[in-house]
Amino acid sequence: MTKDITLAELANDPGCLSEYDPNAMDFYSAQKCIAQFLTPLKQKERLPIEGALGRIIAKDIQSSSDVPNYHNSAMDGYAICFSKNGDLTFKIIGSALAGSLEDFQIKPGEALEIMTGGKIPQGASAVVPIELISIDGNSIRIKLLPKIDANIRRIGEDIAKGQVILKSGQFIRPAEIGLLASLGIGKVEVFKKLRVAYFSTGDEVIGVGNILEQGQVYDSNHYTIGAMLQAPCIETIDLHNVPDNKIMIKDTLLLASQKADLIITSGGVSVGKADFMKEVLAEIGEILFWKLAIKPGRPLAYGTIKGAHYFGLPGNPVSAMVTFYQMVKPAIRLLMGQVGYMPPPKFKAKCHTAIFKRPGRMEFQRGVLTQQDHDLVVTPTRSQGSGILSSMSEANCFIILEAEQGTIEPGDSVDVQYMDGIV
Repeated sequence: MTKDITLAELANDPGCLSEYDPNAMDFYSAQKCIAQFLTPLKQKERLPIEGALGRIIAKDIQSSSDVPNYHNSAMDGYAICFSKNGDLTFKIIGSALAGSLEDFQIKPGEALEIMTGGKIPQGASAVVPIELISIDGNSIRIKLLPKIDANIRRIGEDIAKGQVILKSGQFIRPAEIGLLASLGIGKVEVFKKLRVAYFSTGDEVIGVGNILEQGQVYDSNHYTIGAMLQAPCIETIDLHNVPDNKIMIKDTLLLASQKADLIITSGGVSVGKADFMKEVLAEIGEILFWKLAIKPGRPLAYGTIKGAHYFGLPGNPVSAMVTFYQMVKPAIRLLMGQVGYMPPPKFKAKCHTAIFKRPGRMEFQRGVLTQQDHDLVVTPTRSQGSGILSSMSEANCFIILEAEQGTIEPGDSVDVQYMDGIV
């Protein structure tokens, strides 16, 4: 798929692209299709570094100095200057504490006591750790000469002056906060928070705290989606639940498009089902309705409404969570301006029990991953129904079965994606 095809063209005429089939979209093709229509945020702001955790850097950052900016010791010990005859005994001439600005100089056969971070004296060949030294009066003795520059941190060894240390699009973790602080940088330019509006639909769903009548369900999707969106780089706009009323759905979507960069809804996007949500989306947006070849999570809608990106998630709770983590979250990272986002990697584990599967659809089964002796072993949760939300709570990983795979036998190796880092 190429950018020669616009979203509007694809929505109005799915046949304009030969390899595009909305009734049988495989997982990887859907990801690529969505990615080509996403445009990262442009708005920026400057923040103190203590408030920048979890944000995305908006401008390359260069170091204004060398790190370290002086030769210093990596160990507590003695700086020594080798003598020509390779003598292993050195005369102690003094001591250099960390933070001392005093300039020392040592000659062949001399040693200076030095602390970690202490300034290396002129003439020093290496630093010998205190554990490898025998002290005899005002002299030290070592058993073996170290290599030249051993345990010496040279100027610019970590970072050179003018070096780009953090690039635009980089996600800020605690390590980046510490790195900025080490360079004396107190503020950083980041992309503004992604504004995400979300709501659920349906007359049958009611809010938590109300008395549940027969035929009604609590609106778990609303709370689940709200929780999945909690992140330092996201500003959420909670539009609650909207009844099955065409005018109310239309008004809410238009309001959301004015306030948000991204809109997420749950329910009402099942392919082939005539309802108000689909009618309104087709009327006011450029929307692609797909039957994804995945389980759970078959129905998915993606597009734009008046410039705001839109994702319509399935109504079944597990389907909504799977499609959010596997499809929406990577898109959110791209919209936030993050470059090179990689989802948590897949790795192999032995399957403890059999999993019945027909080839044709990619499956994201919920599993419990444990370590038994030296092996990673995964066991599917008790129920894999798309409406069994407890399976997500019990699980700590996804068991990912590719479309072409069939039934898994006990002991077979399967792909596993650990939920820590994705949820």
